[in-house]
Amino acid sequence: MKRSRINDIMAAADEMIRAHGFALPPFAYWSPDTFRSREDAARHIIDVRCGWDITDYGRGRFDEMGLFLFTLRNGLLADLQAGRGMCYAEKLLISRQDQLSPMHTHALKAEDIINRGGATLVIELYGSDDAGAFAEDRGGTVWLDGLRHDYAPGEKLRLKPGESVTLRPGDWHAFWGEGGDVLIGEVSTVNDDETDNIFREPIGRFAEIEEDCAPRHLLVSDYPTVFG
Repeated sequence: MKRSRINDIMAAADEMIRAHGFALPPFAYWSPDTFRSREDAARHIIDVRCGWDITDYGRGRFDEMGLFLFTLRNGLLADLQAGRGMCYAEKLLISRQDQLSPMHTHALKAEDIINRGGATLVIELYGSDDAGAFAEDRGGTVWLDGLRHDYAPGEKLRLKPGESVTLRPGDWHAFWGEGGDVLIGEVSTVNDDETDNIFREPIGRFAEIEEDCAPRHLLVSDYPTVFG
């Protein structure tokens, strides 16, 4: 993806988030230079990779397959493993109309996916086989607004604004906006985008960036290069 396109997506996402009554934290608006100057104070943000995240899954077709994310807060895997401390994470996502976030699951993360506003969020579900791999012929169990729901393989949930689903490790899912763009909330256990996204097809989690202009704000995928 071109950096100029990423900058435009950031601006449009911020506008949509504000239109739905949400506000991003102050560090979201730091320039790259400000972020560098506050590296010591921002070490937790850097280490747990809070911030802007825009991906086309390495396919170069963001409008067809892609996702906007902003990680608001995140804990440490060590806390989750110890069973105490900051064991949770929270994100805002935007799924555009007919923009696919491809089939995947997580080995560790349980998550609530919440339609915070906009159009309908479609979530396609499959279960896992005994080894945890994608199973085309298996369903599973999720919770819709806290109510148990046993899903059939390939079932498509349609969440209206205010509705939510709880997914656990082994629930394979893909999602997209139907009838327009959707603002999504994600509340989960500790989030590890480096190792805990298991895709059905071999694709990349982060975009490859063409630096055609200066960044508006740093992406979480910029942190290793900028901060080491």
